[in-house]
Amino acid sequence: MDRIRPALFLDRDGVLNVDKGYVSRVEDFEWVEGAKECVKAFNDRGWWVFVVTNQSGIARGYYTEEDMRVLHDHMSAELAKTGAHIDRFYHCPFHEEGEIARYRKDSFDRKPKPGMLMSAMADFPVAREKSFLIGDKQTDIEAAHAAGVGGFFFTGGNVHQFAEWALADFEDGAR
Repeated sequence: MDRIRPALFLDRDGVLNVDKGYVSRVEDFEWVEGAKECVKAFNDRGWWVFVVTNQSGIARGYYTEEDMRVLHDHMSAELAKTGAHIDRFYHCPFHEEGEIARYRKDSFDRKPKPGMLMSAMADFPVAREKSFLIGDKQTDIEAAHAAGVGGFFFTGGNVHQFAEWALADFEDGAR
């Protein structure tokens, strides 16, 4: 069993990749500046790194879960080239107004609810009190707080620099 360690939770669209609206194809994917360096820096610190992402485009019928997996595999391959990795991708394909019946429902995993973060903390030995999330929407921050971890609101720029600032701020007591 792995030792208990902190986790960095990252939203995907708008934090790791440029949010172009329902990004689901490799050819539409573009890393946010500093994203790969951010993941590597936290890997090198010995932190867990998780992606927690609402993917309502699946419920809306814009793309499939398989399309999303292909994109996540691409992200993983790109990260591996820099010696970085995501420990696990968590996603929520559900939306109450979805077009696809099997995905049309309320879900505890859909942010601002904390389900994806809680699942990660159940699946891995996470030091909750030392962990935080970086997101670009208020719902991300609400999910972090509901899960009992810190939350930092990313508004753009270099996400690696932002994460380093967030870590310093978090260690000083900001949550």
